[in-house]
Amino acid sequence: MITNIYVDGSGGAKSGYGFFVKETGESFFEEKPGITNNQAEYLAIISALKKYEKLNGEIIIYSDSKNTVNQLNHTFAINNEQLRSLARDAWSLISKFSNLKIIWIPRGENLAGKMLGS
Repeated sequence: MITNIYVDGSGGAKSGYGFFVKETGESFFEEKPGITNNQAEYLAIISALKKYEKLNGEIIIYSDSKNTVNQLNHTFAINNEQLRSLARDAWSLISKFSNLKIIWIPRGENLAGKMLGS
């Protein structure tokens, strides 16, 4: 079974992050004042990884943040220490999955963005 998880985050005045699971309709959102867009994207992915770390089967995480996806997939360097710390947290969780992909999608296709109103 494949589980498709859409993540999204936003910084600024109404900053927060969350995810939406296509197969179950489950969604999660947490307000987190004072974070940047990139931090919010990382926190969205980390929250989904924590929630589903015991799930068997293939998991695909979709994000509309090219930066975050490419950094976690080791394509882009991480030059910000706060983001590097979040990436280490994510990689630690990612290592627990046997069949996980993190894929970039355009903003218009991000179901989490639609659910979370961003």
